[in-house]
Amino acid sequence: MRSMIHRVLLSLALLGQATPAQAAADNSESVASDSPEAWAMRYFAGTSLMTSFGDTAKLAPWRWNVAADLGSIPRLDDAQQRVGFGGFKNEDLNKSPAFGRLRLAIGLPDDWVAELGYTPPLEINGARPRNVVAAAIGRRLLEHDATTLSVRALGQLGKVRGDITCPARLAGVTDPERNPYGCQAPSQDTFTTDYYGADATLGWNAGDWQAYGSAGIARTRLSVQVDAQVFARSDRSRLTSNDRLAWFTAGVRHDFGARWSVGAEFMYVPLNVRRPPDFALDRDPLRSVRLQLRYSAD
Repeated sequence: MRSMIHRVLLSLALLGQATPAQAAADNSESVASDSPEAWAMRYFAGTSLMTSFGDTAKLAPWRWNVAADLGSIPRLDDAQQRVGFGGFKNEDLNKSPAFGRLRLAIGLPDDWVAELGYTPPLEINGARPRNVVAAAIGRRLLEHDATTLSVRALGQLGKVRGDITCPARLAGVTDPERNPYGCQAPSQDTFTTDYYGADATLGWNAGDWQAYGSAGIARTRLSVQVDAQVFARSDRSRLTSNDRLAWFTAGVRHDFGARWSVGAEFMYVPLNVRRPPDFALDRDPLRSVRLQLRYSAD
């Protein structure tokens, strides 16, 4: 409660500045996992999860496959984007409609498979991934008739930079109704989306088709480093949220030809949030549709 009151007072102070003095806001705060700020961080970390897209591939040692992933990022409404200062300030969160990744899988001895994923640094609406690299290692634990059970350990390191707290469209706007926080220039905020965890996938194979379901859990290390010029203040505040993030997927994969396959899945990430004015606990999960195109050299 004290943290929430502090953020509200800071928000009111910014709104009330008629002649702000030169000052710098440079503080760090760990926010509760169900706060609006942490909800937003967990939501977008969920969009970057490197899900299995089916059971672990059968690859002979040092054989490989490559794939391209694309996952939808649902557009957030105004209430969902109101996450700053504990849920009182709108942030520009609708940057990209999708998250993409290229991945390489290599077979290892004893039926293990290693995966490496990379998100190209393409800028969309002022946001650009920076060194977003994911990795996983897994194998099939069970193969019985048409049923398989696979497990993986996985993790990711990476950042996304963009004008979230002070979007370019508001920079320098003098209308206090449109620009109540006095954004003087596009911000250069950095979202760090690091996690490590594990998942399991149960698959059912029928000729060229496979249906599967998976579940996973990860330990997240998330943060947002603000870098914004508001009124005459340089805001360098930092928010962190370290917690667990679970996910579930259900999908199908179809092989066509000897080397190509395509997969489609639905991902569900359960999330809770407490928003003003009543701060009641609400469910606001991430739901995403994902596609993968894979080529195998084996």
